[in-house]
Amino acid sequence: MKTQPEAVIEIGSTGIRLLIAQIDAPAGTEKHGWSIIDRSELPASLGRDVFTTGNISRETLLQCLQILKRFQEQLTGWAIDQNHVTVIATSALREAKNRDAVLDRIMVKTGFRIKVIDGIEENRLMYLAVTECLKNGTVHLDGMNSIILEVGGGSTELMLIEQGKMAGVHSLRLGTVIIEQQLKAMMGSLQDASRFLEKFIRMTRGALDAELNLGNVRQFIAVGSEAQIAAQNCGTVISDTIRIISRDDFDNFVDEIQAYSIEECVARFKIPYTEAQALHIGLMAYQFFLHSTDAREILVPNTNIREGLLLSKLRQPDEDLQQDFNSQITASALTLARKYKADEKHAEYVRMIAAKLFDTLKNELGLTDRDRMLLEIAAILHDIGSFIKVDNHEEHSMYIINNSDLFGLTRDEIAIISQVVYYHRGNHLPQNNIQFATRTRADRISILKLTAILRLADAFDRGHLQKINDFTIDFRPDTLIIKCENTHNLMLERLAVAEKANVFESVFGYKVILS
Repeated sequence: MKTQPEAVIEIGSTGIRLLIAQIDAPAGTEKHGWSIIDRSELPASLGRDVFTTGNISRETLLQCLQILKRFQEQLTGWAIDQNHVTVIATSALREAKNRDAVLDRIMVKTGFRIKVIDGIEENRLMYLAVTECLKNGTVHLDGMNSIILEVGGGSTELMLIEQGKMAGVHSLRLGTVIIEQQLKAMMGSLQDASRFLEKFIRMTRGALDAELNLGNVRQFIAVGSEAQIAAQNCGTVISDTIRIISRDDFDNFVDEIQAYSIEECVARFKIPYTEAQALHIGLMAYQFFLHSTDAREILVPNTNIREGLLLSKLRQPDEDLQQDFNSQITASALTLARKYKADEKHAEYVRMIAAKLFDTLKNELGLTDRDRMLLEIAAILHDIGSFIKVDNHEEHSMYIINNSDLFGLTRDEIAIISQVVYYHRGNHLPQNNIQFATRTRADRISILKLTAILRLADAFDRGHLQKINDFTIDFRPDTLIIKCENTHNLMLERLAVAEKANVFESVFGYKVILS
């Protein structure tokens, strides 16, 4: 059964791209799928503006409006209304100082409401797209240490996967347009770009090795237009969606094109001028990252962030996919906890207790499964600030979380987690904090309820000995009696519950008794 076509527009650093897909069946059905029926791409100079002056110029704004209006005509030809069009923007608009004015002007002139996504959301969408390409082939992420890398115009998105589980996710401020603009300002050469890339990757490697030793990475997956060009010219087809390049062939190709001018790249590879400008630097970046690993080949899936967004829209109700994503989010949080030497047994125990409290209280909470996931991540990370200093470690935990990348979570969600963690101990109350007051009402309610549960769950393990293995909850008109199914001495835990249940009692109106 055919359904309404869906369209995705991506406003990137070097161009604006449109993808239109025919949906074969409604989202949520077992057979749902899609096929691409149209695509367009036109160059735009957003990145060159933003990474040079900090603003998008009037000329570039007019250029963007012209392209978007042209895409509107294309959408009209397919009878696609704006309810079936998703427009996203990446690093250039994300960093533009005049972003709000530009977004407003585009909305007024075209009707498109643009969602500016952060680097971690780009990683999530790319993960979706890559795993879709791999699912029917001979290549798998399970059982292998892998890196997924996309070098863009304004940022480099990187995922580290250890034996199929997310070990680290990063959005690095390293992009082809950024480097190109720096070279122009310094009147530098490609040799200067090479030295810059080598130094950047050498400095970055220490942080990456703390999550997954790059020397143990055997599978290198490259996504992006430069990788696609290399794959088409020196790669071998191994499936409908994947090409493979040997490390030696890739090195030879990169060395060969360094002698080409931009005009020669345009002529040979039949690419736009803006894409040709980024080709040399982009391929060098992939090469330096590749040589940081033990991979002997590069896998290049024929996919992009737009296809990941389509998959995200189609597969949202898919329970198996959601479970896989939740496990990858959890794995990313556990990696961060290990990096800061957290007490893993305590963190896992508090997570288990918090999840059970959430499930038992579900009818009282009015929260979603996504809130439950945020609670679990907060439980895993609540004590990581002790790595810096045990005293007031909640403040250090909040700082570390706010300045870390967690796979599958938006910056807003990471901010919510950091606040829940900040309030998990001591006399900190959300209502007394200006950061809490500036959030939306829905966020404030979530923070209050998740804080109440996390404080209670943490109290269950005051001594970090995991004494309470099972419990039931008995609701009374104004009292919540937690009955423990063991014979341990729980005096310390009772005192902790009496101390930390104040937020719970304030939010839900129940007095908490540990029996």
